[in-house]
Amino acid sequence: MTNEVLNLLEQAQGVLHGHFCLTSGLHSNIYFQCAKLYQYPDITEKLGKKLAEQLQDIEFDTIIAPAIGAVIIGYETAKQAKKRNLFVERKDGVMQLRRGYTLKKGERVVIIEDVITTARTIKETIEAIKEYEPEIAAVGCIVDRTKGLTNYNIKSLLQIEPVVYSPDDCPLCKEGIPLVKPGSREDKVKV
Repeated sequence: MTNEVLNLLEQAQGVLHGHFCLTSGLHSNIYFQCAKLYQYPDITEKLGKKLAEQLQDIEFDTIIAPAIGAVIIGYETAKQAKKRNLFVERKDGVMQLRRGYTLKKGERVVIIEDVITTARTIKETIEAIKEYEPEIAAVGCIVDRTKGLTNYNIKSLLQIEPVVYSPDDCPLCKEGIPLVKPGSREDKVKV
């Protein structure tokens, strides 16, 4: 599925090359815009089905996705896995479980994300639901850029060796290549 996902992203113009500020704050020469895939419901359904297949041996009750980037793939994965679907969203810069959503204490949850680089949004999602003391059964995503450097059980459709730089030591900045921040997070990052 790895090459197929990469091909689908490229066909949908969801692989961008240049100088990017990632949601994590790190810089990279490549950016994965999974939202481009969501233009095509048949592709989104296929990816959701593949993620659900990767989760089939994991016991869980609910899928939770962080808004805005992962809401669609979270929904589609939940639909394919026949599980309940919720999302967390930012309010005043903090991820929160809103809209009357609740969890049972100890509920088994899978967090679905579009792209994971540092797992910062996964941590924020867990923080948003911690009052329910959930069991995080797994984390699923379309693109995993973590290089296995997290403590999460990540199920991904595409693992990419990350090319990331600290903003203080970015060769792309030193070359004067304009920095672009295409993500949805409203951080105060100077671009």
